[in-house]
Amino acid sequence: MKSRFFLFLFPALFLFFSCTGVTRNSGVEAGVRTGRAPAWVTSVDSVFSRSQYVAATGFAENRAMAEKNALAALASFFGQSVQVDTRGASAYRQAVVNGAVESWIDTAEISSVVKTQSSQDNLLGAQIKEVWFDSKDTYYAAAVMEKARSAGLYNELILANLNIIKNLLAMTPNEKHSLEGVIRYRFAAAVADVNISCANMVRLLDHSVPDGIVNGGEYRLEARNIAKTIPVGITVTYDRQGRLFGAFAKCFTDLGFDANTGASRYVLNVNSSVSPVDLPNNQNYFSRIEIAANLTDTRGGLVLLPYNFNAREGHATQAEAENRAIAAAVRDINETFADALSDYLSKLMPR
Repeated sequence: MKSRFFLFLFPALFLFFSCTGVTRNSGVEAGVRTGRAPAWVTSVDSVFSRSQYVAATGFAENRAMAEKNALAALASFFGQSVQVDTRGASAYRQAVVNGAVESWIDTAEISSVVKTQSSQDNLLGAQIKEVWFDSKDTYYAAAVMEKARSAGLYNELILANLNIIKNLLAMTPNEKHSLEGVIRYRFAAAVADVNISCANMVRLLDHSVPDGIVNGGEYRLEARNIAKTIPVGITVTYDRQGRLFGAFAKCFTDLGFDANTGASRYVLNVNSSVSPVDLPNNQNYFSRIEIAANLTDTRGGLVLLPYNFNAREGHATQAEAENRAIAAAVRDINETFADALSDYLSKLMPR
């Protein structure tokens, strides 16, 4: 099952604090109320009207945790509607932080929206408006989002993301039917997933969303359709009963590619060897397997994805020791190489 997480979490890093009406008291932090409990402590809606705000409270024995709990309670209001796939969201955030999306953005204004809003870790527009200490052992905090302001921030990000998707999908037929085309469509799917999450947020904030939002599944399906047109040639120097070829081929076919032994623009060259290992004073036999593989674009002679593996396995017979070494390699290919290939196809390339 794919893991999922909130795209917009709630550390205090990007929070803005309102100190209106707070007092300074001996032994109490600045910005913290004391004295009679404010009305929002028992009824947050009595102060922050539901027609204009989304608000929640949290409490704890220290201020930082009270604020964190308030933001967690605020996030829980939106529930699973703000969840997105982990891998896609991670690729999106990494591309924003690393500047990889810069060349896919039309204007500096759009670039600023993407960088400032996508890189934030809190709910957009969320603020800690009030903190109160009961003068005993408990802090209370009110986390607030002004609906109109937050909806505007999310809609700005949606429009910026639609711009990125438009540029990603502007390709010639030759560009589209290549690994670059697969990467662009897979990344467009990740951006589209973020937009779905943002649109859900806007609707929960009682506002309308921009036109043109598409589910990321449509772009993923097209990425697989493109992959079906791209053969990948696999050559293996030593392969017992085709087991290594089968493991590597499965990694590609699971993503929609046609893996075979023929000539192709994209080739996975696998150099493997299995050799006996002499361990003195050990009654078992041992075999070592070593694999060095490179996925290469033959048009430019570029190595797109390297992979290396080595292991030693033992048994009462040399044949079974070798069999176990190959089995260990197959397991690693199915896990490590498969993940590396999927990650490679999920990372945006600068233009």
